[in-house]
Amino acid sequence: MTAYSLLLLATLVLGAPYWLVRMATSGRYRAGLAGRLGRVPVGLRAAVSGREVVWVHAVSVGEVLAATRLVAELKSRLGDGWVGVVSTTTETGQRLAQKKLAASTVFYLPLDFAFTVRRYLRVLRPKMLVLMESELWPRLITECAKNGVPVVVANARISDRSFPRYMTLRRLWKPFLEEISLYLSQSVESAERFVSIGAPKDRVRVTGNLKYDVRESGANAMTKRVGSLLGRTRLIVAGSTLAGEEELLLAAWPAIHKTVPEAALLIAPRHPDRFDEVLGLIRGSGVPFFRCSELVTATEPVTAELARGTILLLDTIGDLASMYGIAATAFLGGSVVPKGGHNPLEAAQFGVPVVIGPSYENFREVVDRMRAADGILILESPGELEPALVGLMTNRERATAIGERGRKVFEAQAGATTRTVQALMALLQERPVTQR
Repeated sequence: MTAYSLLLLATLVLGAPYWLVRMATSGRYRAGLAGRLGRVPVGLRAAVSGREVVWVHAVSVGEVLAATRLVAELKSRLGDGWVGVVSTTTETGQRLAQKKLAASTVFYLPLDFAFTVRRYLRVLRPKMLVLMESELWPRLITECAKNGVPVVVANARISDRSFPRYMTLRRLWKPFLEEISLYLSQSVESAERFVSIGAPKDRVRVTGNLKYDVRESGANAMTKRVGSLLGRTRLIVAGSTLAGEEELLLAAWPAIHKTVPEAALLIAPRHPDRFDEVLGLIRGSGVPFFRCSELVTATEPVTAELARGTILLLDTIGDLASMYGIAATAFLGGSVVPKGGHNPLEAAQFGVPVVIGPSYENFREVVDRMRAADGILILESPGELEPALVGLMTNRERATAIGERGRKVFEAQAGATTRTVQALMALLQERPVTQR
């Protein structure tokens, strides 16, 4: 553990010039800095005072969404004497957690040093720590173990990209993995991977993917506003796009619109700090556009006719999942560029036909299920994006069939949240905590 702490410290020191520049130029890197360095927020102290605590850590957007229903059901089962607190790593995840988990106190995960972790543990005195998916922080795990706090990895998974690295370092990981009380895996494959890298086999269970239980309760204010402007215009939603994909979409858009004149395109960049960059690309294309953040505050009327052929930039946080509900077709970003893709279930729950590029290894198990059911369209190359979108927009019968098959995959896998909550409740009853 000393070697790990020294390595982490060396990384921070050597990377200091880079991080100082980033903090000076982007609020994304300044956000929550005091908390990360060990200053426990006053609001967090007040929220946990006199109450039993379950601490849930969800690194960013996907993990926050998966944790939303889990936290709500835990709170319902535990009662008023308990409080769920949620930490995130990214600013985007922080903002989404504050929006989706308004009843919980949200804060930034402290850096994984002994002094920062211990400060939070002294204040929170948690009865359990729940790490979402693959957020394994050695110091945090070790300090919890020293204090008798059970640690659970919920919705546990190891991606195709990460597995070789874990295997290479499995001798180093094994002592930390043995300190974790329970692994609640998304799938049999992920369960086997955790055992392969050193997790005790008797602590690993398959409970299913929490993301199959993430359901939008209905259209939010942003979605209602955009939907009211569309009229008969049919919307293509390009969600969680990354650099290189917006250029591809903009290059394809004239041909798509020529063939499907009633179409409009909504682009939702994955990272908020790229909103202005993508806006510049859209402006440069010469196509009429709107910023969604301005649409909801516009005083002048915007007609449905103006929405036809235009591009909408979704420059807000937490609205994309609901926006899929008014889409005619959805394209998932991070998949044409080799970044592993994003979660197709957000769109599939609405019966929307989903197009994804060849890079989807971060969600391979989900995509494979949908592909087996012929409920998703997978591109083999970037050049296939334009004809794929045109094909789904012009062949409504085929698009509806693909979307419905994808929705059935989503529905068939429900129930992971209930199984996960049952496992957490049982562990809480088995492992009373006595902090030092």
